[in-house]
Amino acid sequence: MPAGASTRLTLGASQRLKQPRDFLRLKTAGRRLARGCLLLNWGERPPEGRSRLGVVAAKRIGNAVVRARAKRLLREVFRLHQHLLRVPAEVVLVARNSIAGKPFAEVNRDYLSALRAAGLLRG
Repeated sequence: MPAGASTRLTLGASQRLKQPRDFLRLKTAGRRLARGCLLLNWGERPPEGRSRLGVVAAKRIGNAVVRARAKRLLREVFRLHQHLLRVPAEVVLVARNSIAGKPFAEVNRDYLSALRAAGLLRG
């Protein structure tokens, strides 16, 4: 992001994957990478499109409070770094068991590591 430019880092309803068919499409036809406490499924979108996010936290991770926190953390790391994506992409982040109790900084580190390994980061 250029110096002095202000970008609203929002994650509106139009940027969320909600339909089961979207999750299934990325799981079967998309690419997949595991890093730390998350699993990254992604597929590139047309250059004029916007990036979209879906989040999954299975019951084996913990109770509803733990799963909700995991999903909040994953949505937040995507929201903060969506402008760093090389191309618009549809991304599904799957929380792994190790996310329970992790601080935001560690989840953020794992997310950026996954993006680097996937070649999705700009520069």
